Amino acid sequence: MTYLAISIGAVLGANARYLVGGWVAERYGATFPWATLLVNVSGSFLVGFILTLVTERSVGPWWVRPGLAIGFMGSYTTFSAFSYETLRLVESGSILAAGANVAGSVTAALLGVFLGAALARAL
Repeated sequence: MTYLAISIGAVLGANARYLVGGWVAERYGATFPWATLLVNVSGSFLVGFILTLVTERSVGPWWVRPGLAIGFMGSYTTFSAFSYETLRLVESGSILAAGANVAGSVTAALLGVFLGAALARAL
């Protein structure tokens, strides 16, 4: 059952990542990796929220944690894409944009996980 929960979560997470990425790219372009930044920040928020609910409140059946945290969030968040896109910015000479991407992604992702955990604890 654990493998099934992870697999279903992964399929849903990958498709959510694709949809969010496409939506952002259509609206804001691909010059700066806004889609990856949004996915990483929203993913951090969701990880903080979901794992806090599941671990501190014991919400849901046992398979919720691996299904959501490993499956869905593992395929939804994109730190490998973040790393590659940052490298591409550096290689293209956009050092300032690369630095902004790193600082913005890490800061906003940490804020996202903090706010997600705080919201789960407030419920």
